[in-house]
Amino acid sequence: MTFSARQLNRATLDRQMLLRREPVDVLTAIERVMAIQAQEPPSPYIALWNRIEGFDPADLDDAFTSGAVRKASLMRITLHAVTAADHEVFHHAMLPALRASRLNDRRFRNMGLTIERADEVLTHVLEFAAQPRTKPELEELLHSHVGEVGEPGLWWALATYAPLVRVPTGGPWAFGPRLSFQTAVIEPRERMAALAELLRRYLTAFGPATIPDMNQFTMLPRATIREALELLELVREGHYYDVPNQTIPDEDTPAPPRLMAMWDSTLLAYADRSRIIPEQYRKVVIRNNGDTLPTLLVDGHVAGVWRPHEDGGIEATAFHALSKRQWAGLAEEAKALHKFLGDREPQVYRRFARWWTGLPADHVRIL
Repeated sequence: MTFSARQLNRATLDRQMLLRREPVDVLTAIERVMAIQAQEPPSPYIALWNRIEGFDPADLDDAFTSGAVRKASLMRITLHAVTAADHEVFHHAMLPALRASRLNDRRFRNMGLTIERADEVLTHVLEFAAQPRTKPELEELLHSHVGEVGEPGLWWALATYAPLVRVPTGGPWAFGPRLSFQTAVIEPRERMAALAELLRRYLTAFGPATIPDMNQFTMLPRATIREALELLELVREGHYYDVPNQTIPDEDTPAPPRLMAMWDSTLLAYADRSRIIPEQYRKVVIRNNGDTLPTLLVDGHVAGVWRPHEDGGIEATAFHALSKRQWAGLAEEAKALHKFLGDREPQVYRRFARWWTGLPADHVRIL
């Protein structure tokens, strides 16, 4: 058996809760989709709005505040929102890559510090951050231990691989510009077992998938991924791996329109982005610096981008002509999204407006 492109697309939409909004709580939803990319504070909220029936953003506020959901650097060395239980596993699975991304970097070597010295200082950071600490407070502590080491500074390294989580500081989306951190309680785990569990969770949330897909999602070496996969009981079809007893929706399963958050994980989880993003749109949606724009999903695939319009409503830019029915479906979603944003931040993502320069202007509507 081989999977058709539409079967793979529908499998992703199904497991990512995008074929229908489901009546589940925040923790269940985040666990099911595995992780939500979260470097832009509104994105986890918009991601869950797309997936949970009757989503109340206060529920995610409470989950961040209580620590039931943690925001930390994980896959692809970027911020993700994950459950506390998953954070413990994913941190151990990703730790070698997180450390290497900084300690093997010439910017760290140019500081004149040894890795042993950085780890020694880290113990003081973790003790100090047992209570929430701001970035300036942590940088001051580091300066007291190592002095002036130049740019980008030791905090740049430690903040990436230390077991620290972001602490909510207020604002419309829980995390404002004044960053605060706290040490996360993480029990010791065997690294390869943790990585195997991460890959199992990835396949549950994004499968069927290939080793290049898992490499793209984690940025871990393919040989390491293969070694961890040997610890799992999986099914395999050609190059595709999956967890047992998962069904694949029919390729003609209807896919409702969606207005996706920036950096939604479905757009970044595969080496072959055409599962969700048609190849001709990939460089328009994922910019050279990695910014991944808020997108329109039509029939399960990216068909354009959206942003709030300064005079109200949602400005939708389609990359090709859409039918009246498709526009009507997007308009219904946009009306609900506009209300959702209006309660918190009507002009969300406005600092990314530069990316709309040069977009196709033939199919733009204010919804």
